[in-house]
Amino acid sequence: MFIQTEATPNPATLKFLPGREVLRDGTADFRDAAAARDASPLAAHLFDIPGVTGVFFGYDFITVTKDGPDWQHLKPAVLGTIMEHFMSGQPVMAAGSTDIENADGEEFYDKADEEIVVTIKELLDTRVRPAVAQDGGDITFRGFENGTVYLNMKGACSGCPSSTATLKHGIQNLLRHFVPEVQQVEQVS
Repeated sequence: MFIQTEATPNPATLKFLPGREVLRDGTADFRDAAAARDASPLAAHLFDIPGVTGVFFGYDFITVTKDGPDWQHLKPAVLGTIMEHFMSGQPVMAAGSTDIENADGEEFYDKADEEIVVTIKELLDTRVRPAVAQDGGDITFRGFENGTVYLNMKGACSGCPSSTATLKHGIQNLLRHFVPEVQQVEQVS
């Protein structure tokens, strides 16, 4: 098994591509070991590595966020853990786990704005999310209110130094161009 790695715009996060499907539907974002313990055997094992502070699963990638040692020392342990997990045949998520997030989580918007929201979601799904996934993260729509679009940033995007620029300059400008009702974009947790 050969696992590729890619840098992300977030220097504390590295993207791992195991060359196979990680999650068929949705994403899973773990910010601490306690959240991962019962939900994902793979995430739990990754959190056993000293310095790992976050694990995110996408369709065909895993991003790992660190706090301590540089990647030179941490990367071999992460690669070994991912390889061992996939070779064992264990599932990525525990049976019955409810930690997989689909794009259609809890959303808020006025029913009168439904047509605007459909356009915003379509732009996010076709123009933004594929690019963000290449960087090891995901962005999901959470709401639209008084001209403000609320988005949730996950994976490598969460806590990334350039995430504010991505939100304010990239995504906000794109949405304002195609949807004149959009005035600004804000991040929510």
